[in-house]
Amino acid sequence: MRQPRAYLMENKEEAYRLEVKTDVEAVQKQALWCGVKSGLRVLDLGCGPGKTTSILHEMVAPTGSVVGADYSAERIAHAKKHYGGKPGIEFVCCDLTKPIEGLDLFDIIWVRFVLEYFRKESPEIVKQLRSLLKPGGHLCLIDLDSNCLGHYGMPEPMNSMLPKLMAYLDEEFNFDTYAGRKLYSYLYDQNFVNIEVELMAHHLIYGEASQSDIYNWIKKLEIGTEKMRDLFQGYPGGAETFMEDFRKFFLNPRRFTYTPMILCKGMRPYSDSISKR
Repeated sequence: MRQPRAYLMENKEEAYRLEVKTDVEAVQKQALWCGVKSGLRVLDLGCGPGKTTSILHEMVAPTGSVVGADYSAERIAHAKKHYGGKPGIEFVCCDLTKPIEGLDLFDIIWVRFVLEYFRKESPEIVKQLRSLLKPGGHLCLIDLDSNCLGHYGMPEPMNSMLPKLMAYLDEEFNFDTYAGRKLYSYLYDQNFVNIEVELMAHHLIYGEASQSDIYNWIKKLEIGTEKMRDLFQGYPGGAETFMEDFRKFFLNPRRFTYTPMILCKGMRPYSDSISKR
């Protein structure tokens, strides 16, 4: 059965996984490219457990503010508990696929690793976000491309299995393995101006993998594998053997893994009247 609105990675440890995999220096670098600085008002859409929102808050302090928004009441509660209660930071629960009401306009809207979970709705999400920006404000879209597919040294039949798994996730769970390459067109189609694009490496793993990378990749595979066990009927040994094969591959320091990340930012034209909201 298709689950177009189900969050692919939903599990009891998701807040912890998102916290562990968030690299503070990487987020700061990406935010600087997006123009985040002291005094701005920023929306962190799809904020998850709030760690990224907290990083953005430190960058806009002391005179700026940031709002973290997410559909998950559980993760908003986590964010409020661990990062809330300070001037200039707040968290709200909302459906990201519907117009967001009750918030003032923002200088920057930050959408990082969110649209990949909304393949069908992404163009409409971007369209709706435009009205939350001040004229002259920027919408920043950041996502991965060829997600989970950049490996060298992976043995067969595992190498042939991964593209099939990702294609299944795209079709049945509304995921988007190639979200990154679409971001520019989303901004272009909504008449954003001064669009800029940057390409960075998100994963670049060789030699001994860090504990955070090991946890993140193994957990992602555990959750994904559980949701599509029927696909492993043709894999020797089934899903359990696939998991063990991947673990051996990923822990091998000869392995090379990378994932490109694409950053796009576009400005809402000054000619837009606020009355168009």
